[in-house]
Amino acid sequence: MIITLNGTTSSTISAELLRARRTAGSPAQGMVLTLIIVCDESEYASSMEASVAAGREHPSRILLVVTAGGRNASLDAEVHIGESTPGEVIVIRMRGAVAAHPASVIRPLLLPDSPVVIWWPGKAPNNRAADELAQLARRRVTDAASAARPLVALKARARDYTPGDTDLSWTRLTPWRALLAAALDQYPAKIKSVAVEADRGNPSADLLAAWLHARLKVEVIRKISSGPGMTAARMTTASGDIAITRPDGLLASYAVPGQPERLVALKRRNLTELISEELRRMDPDEVYERTAKSLLDGEKRTTAKPRAKKASTKKTARKTGSKKADSTRRAPKKTARSR
Repeated sequence: MIITLNGTTSSTISAELLRARRTAGSPAQGMVLTLIIVCDESEYASSMEASVAAGREHPSRILLVVTAGGRNASLDAEVHIGESTPGEVIVIRMRGAVAAHPASVIRPLLLPDSPVVIWWPGKAPNNRAADELAQLARRRVTDAASAARPLVALKARARDYTPGDTDLSWTRLTPWRALLAAALDQYPAKIKSVAVEADRGNPSADLLAAWLHARLKVEVIRKISSGPGMTAARMTTASGDIAITRPDGLLASYAVPGQPERLVALKRRNLTELISEELRRMDPDEVYERTAKSLLDGEKRTTAKPRAKKASTKKTARKTGSKKADSTRRAPKKTARSR
């Protein structure tokens, strides 16, 4: 059942939801959370598909806030109930002055006494703590991989981190982290160095490098490969490499020194699987918080050396300047003697 509401209000949408449930013969809600998705028209279809599929595992009220340009203030909505929809899906299109204050529209539509999760499939606000819709949510999900400069976006979000934030670049690493942790449990050797290989501009690879550096206390080399996505993680020991390599994005080779090489299923997961994983937890991800801090610390380490060079350049300039000053002071004396 799809109900289209043009030029509507929050109270009208709530009334139509109640009427639609009664018409469908299921007045009880049975939903566990509210998922707010903030996107534009280009991201609408994929976000709708992924959230509805994830709703089969987590029955929820999905509020798809589709932003659009325009000066005229308007609020249109579509209410989806029944059929292939496990919970309730409300598509809300805001324009003009209404879009400037979206929380006033969304707040009356939240499920009472239930957690709220917000997800930005594309562009996310720079300061999420001050965002109106972000303040309604317990957890805030972004995706740095969708940004024009993924690593820059990931570091910016790490600087503004507040408990409850996470990024799908981190969610994509769950099977990789599980395999690497299992490898170290099976072969507990001292790690001398680590190398992470992925295609250019892959934020997950930078997060994995930061996580390994924070846990193993060794320098991690980030290498560029042809992809797709993450292709390898190698931990060097005295006896050889503990390596996980995945050149095709489907099947990984798992190698430990002194043991035969094994094949492990490690396919690249789709958007539905990533969102479903994030909806399984409502508490802050402390491991992600520490990894984000390690990512920023790595940026400080790389920028420390140029500063030292600048300092040495300044010292050289001072010495050169002092020599020039001495030479100019001595010059008049020599001129006087010559006279």
